Amino acid sequence: MVRELMGSYLSSALLLGQRTGELHKALASDVKDPAFAPEPFTALYRRSLYQSFRTLADQSLSLLAKRLPGLAEDIRPDAAKILQLEGVIFDRLRQIVDKKMTGMRIRCHGDFHLGQVLFTGKDFVIIDFEGEPARPITERRLKRSPLRDVAGMLRSFNYAALSKLRNNSVRPEDAVQLKPWARFWDFWVSVTFLKGYLEATTNASFTPKSAEEFNLMLSVHTLEKAIYELGYELNNRPSWVDVPIAGILQMVKPEESNRAK
Repeated sequence: MVRELMGSYLSSALLLGQRTGELHKALASDVKDPAFAPEPFTALYRRSLYQSFRTLADQSLSLLAKRLPGLAEDIRPDAAKILQLEGVIFDRLRQIVDKKMTGMRIRCHGDFHLGQVLFTGKDFVIIDFEGEPARPITERRLKRSPLRDVAGMLRSFNYAALSKLRNNSVRPEDAVQLKPWARFWDFWVSVTFLKGYLEATTNASFTPKSAEEFNLMLSVHTLEKAIYELGYELNNRPSWVDVPIAGILQMVKPEESNRAK
C-alpha cells in the first residue's frame, strides 16, 4: 500500500540513504590521514558532547520561555509542555554519557538536509561541505558521529512533509485533515532512507555494533537537531516554531508518559 501511494519517491529515499552511507564510508576511508581517520568515542568526548548538548538546550529553552507570551495562541500550550519537560530532555541527552560507544567519530557533512542534495533525475549529488555556517570553523572540523548527518536528514523530511501544508496551496480546514498523511509520508520516507543507509554501511568501522546503540545515538542527535531548530525558528521564523516543538514532544513522549505514572 505504501509503495502504491508514494510511488517512485520511496526508491529515491532508498537511494539517498545509500548515497549518504557511501559518503560516510568515503570520509572515513583514509585511516593514514589524521584529519580523516576515524576516532573512538572516549569518555571525555562523551562528557564534552553532553555539555554542548545541554548548553544548546539551556539556550533554546530559555529563549522559548522568554518568547512564550508572544507565540500564536494555538502554539502556546505545546510550547509550555516543552518547558515543563526540561528535566526529561536533559535526561535523554545525558544517555550519551552513560553508555559506552562502539561506533567511531568521523568527518561528516555537518549541515546535511534536503537542500544540500541535487537530484539529477537518476541519482543524487551531495553539495556544500562547509558545515553549519553559524559555527566556528574549528568546531566544524571536529569529528562526530555520522548519525548526526542522518538525524539532520530525518528532520529535513519532517519539515518537507509539513511545508506543503503552509504554502497557501491547501485550505486551512484541509490542512488539519492532511496532517496525518504528512506524518505517514514522513514516517515511510524516513524508514526507507534508514534502510538504504544501513545497507550501505553494513560492517563499516564507524557504525554502532548493536541496534540499541544505533537507536540511542540516532535519537539523541535527532533531539539535539530539533532543539537547535527551536532556537533558530524563534529567532528567524516564529510562525514555524510549532514544527520543532512537535518533533521534541514526539521524541520525549515515552519519558513523559513514564513520569506521569
